[in-house]
Amino acid sequence: MSRLLSYTATDQDQAIRLDSLLADKGFYTSRSASAKAIDEGLVFVNGAIKPKKYQVAPGDLIVYEVSDSERVQSVSGEHIPLDIRYEDNDLIVLSKQKGLVCHPSADHESGTLVNALIYHCGADHLCNVQGEDDRLGIVHRLDQDTTGLMLAAKSDTAGLLLMEAIKDRVVDRRYLALVHGIISQDTGMIDAPIARAEKDRTKMAVRDCASSREAITTFRVLERFEAGAHDDGYTLIDCKLFTGRTHQIRVHMEFTKHPLVGEQVYTSSMPRAQSAQLGLDRQFLHSFMLTFDHPLTGETMHFVDGLPTDLSQVLESLASRSMGKTAAGEEIFSSLRS
Repeated sequence: MSRLLSYTATDQDQAIRLDSLLADKGFYTSRSASAKAIDEGLVFVNGAIKPKKYQVAPGDLIVYEVSDSERVQSVSGEHIPLDIRYEDNDLIVLSKQKGLVCHPSADHESGTLVNALIYHCGADHLCNVQGEDDRLGIVHRLDQDTTGLMLAAKSDTAGLLLMEAIKDRVVDRRYLALVHGIISQDTGMIDAPIARAEKDRTKMAVRDCASSREAITTFRVLERFEAGAHDDGYTLIDCKLFTGRTHQIRVHMEFTKHPLVGEQVYTSSMPRAQSAQLGLDRQFLHSFMLTFDHPLTGETMHFVDGLPTDLSQVLESLASRSMGKTAAGEEIFSSLRS
């Protein structure tokens, strides 16, 4: 397997050849390995392919692809608070807080959920079915600033079975999302493949190309809010994932021209979105419901998680503009209150 990592050049990197920089920083094992990666189109500077002799400038965003075997990292436990909703010998259900990255990367080598899980359980008591120390316990992910319910596995058996269940679409994952604009239909399905964006490899996009992967999201409207002087109104929706692509809901909602409120990346489809974020500095996206069969006992497990303070305050600020909850909205809010 391979992954995309990134590095932003500093003043000290001024005028260094691209292949030399990649080797000096240890991103590749040697200068020749760096040059080979550049020649194979695995390195991008500010979203474009540059020659190996390109002289780096401060602020350049360098995105490079490496195989898992080229990156070795020792991951240690860190005392990071976890909001655990259920735990047994095989799995953990937790509510992830804002700002917590799921696993280490070049940009976040510590302070991640994996570090917290190692501290809580011990590395020997977390599944390692992916064969990587920096993925211990991880069976699926939430974006850094997406909050709410997620699963972690303690035993390898549970990890394998949970990953298979997610792949087979039998784990029901629901998200609350507030989007820009008023969605007229009460329900909908977005069936649009996702791949790396053509011009910016740090982003995902709806694309029809060889590397695209199937992505399906369904949604139900829960509540609509009238347009104001400086916005186009808002719609609160319940999204269900049938696939688990990177940034899936964020990308799909931008594709429908209803980007998430607070979204910092995927807003190009609605120019007024950036000026109508309701004070949020992160996307309004919360994993509020999780239903699955326990992989070892077969028991149906069902969890709900109310909105965190920053998101609930946004809805309170819009209350006077509500156009009324739908039947699905009454159902969902009733479950959150119970």
